[in-house]
Amino acid sequence: MPVTKVSKELLDMLNKAISMELQVAIQYMWQHVQWSGVQAYAVKDAFKTVAIDEMKHAEQIAERLFYLGGIPTTAPSAIFVGGSLKEMLLQDEKDERGAIEFYKKIITKANAEGDDVDSRMFRKILQDEEDHHDTFESLLEGF
Repeated sequence: MPVTKVSKELLDMLNKAISMELQVAIQYMWQHVQWSGVQAYAVKDAFKTVAIDEMKHAEQIAERLFYLGGIPTTAPSAIFVGGSLKEMLLQDEKDERGAIEFYKKIITKANAEGDDVDSRMFRKILQDEEDHHDTFESLLEGF
């Protein structure tokens, strides 16, 4: 039994975060696999690297959620691979921006509930998401 007790609302937020992380992990990996063209050649490895980071986030959040008594989802949010490199990068930048906004809400909620572990964990994940956002935003500069 966990020492920390959190609200159902926070547990649901953690599950939504898992769903979002699974989505982008799959999305970025398929973008890595399905890239084409000389422009995409320059960014294909970035898709793979970020996809792996996102899968690690999903695992970390799932382990925490399970410890807190929740059941981690296996369903990703809607995946959008895109038909062109520009479409891919625009969607990826949007998804990272959405994660940043949502994770700030999780941090606020965790702090309000005295959940220091989730607050710390999501501050670290937030830092990674801001790095990912910067990557995709920088890659869009050529368009």
